[in-house]
Amino acid sequence: MSLNPRLATRPLSSDSFGGSIERSSVAMQILERIKTALIRGELKPGDYLPSESELTHSLGIGKSSVREAIKMLQAIGVVEVRRGQGTVIRREPGDPLVDPMAFGMILARGMTRDVMEFRLMFEPAYTLQAMHNATPEDHARIRQAIEAMEAAIANGEQTAHHDVAFHRAILAATHNPMTIRVGETLIQLIEAALETSMQTLPEVALKDHKAIYAAFQAGDAAGVQAAIEVSSESWETNLTYVD
Repeated sequence: MSLNPRLATRPLSSDSFGGSIERSSVAMQILERIKTALIRGELKPGDYLPSESELTHSLGIGKSSVREAIKMLQAIGVVEVRRGQGTVIRREPGDPLVDPMAFGMILARGMTRDVMEFRLMFEPAYTLQAMHNATPEDHARIRQAIEAMEAAIANGEQTAHHDVAFHRAILAATHNPMTIRVGETLIQLIEAALETSMQTLPEVALKDHKAIYAAFQAGDAAGVQAAIEVSSESWETNLTYVD
């Protein structure tokens, strides 16, 4: 006889979410309580949330508000609803249907210079992190991205996809989910600029990537930072955002 998946996880009481809550913005308050429970360690990845009925009773709210909160958690990749089993906190973040970080950064990106300053701070940091954590497989993927970009330029078929592939290969080499998520958001912010770069200065972009990887492969932290700084000189020209 198979075990009930609820019994295979650490039992979680609905008391972790506190008592009844105000009627205004009920779903958002449920989200805040779940976030607090995660931060305090009262709720952990792999745990099942209390049932809809339990939450409804303990918080003194309607089922529609509980369902709304669960849908919001699903949308941002925090929970997974398993039919006939319940709602479980993901052990790793899922691919969100809506990425609040991306929307937040897009709305708050401000002037072009703000984007540039953030990239100039963050790109060297994650590249150095990747340099220390990269496996032979990661190195192979980075080289493949450079080779694919070079071939596309030779055929006049280069797009932002070829530039992005290089940055994503380095991000993946960090093996840090938080770094990767922030990096993916940055890529979304600058992808239009990368397309401009690939259409106007593809050889410069390729040269920059080769210089960055040469230092990366050699384990030369100062060289990585210097190569990215040289590359950054063309960023302002290629950014297409309106100040």
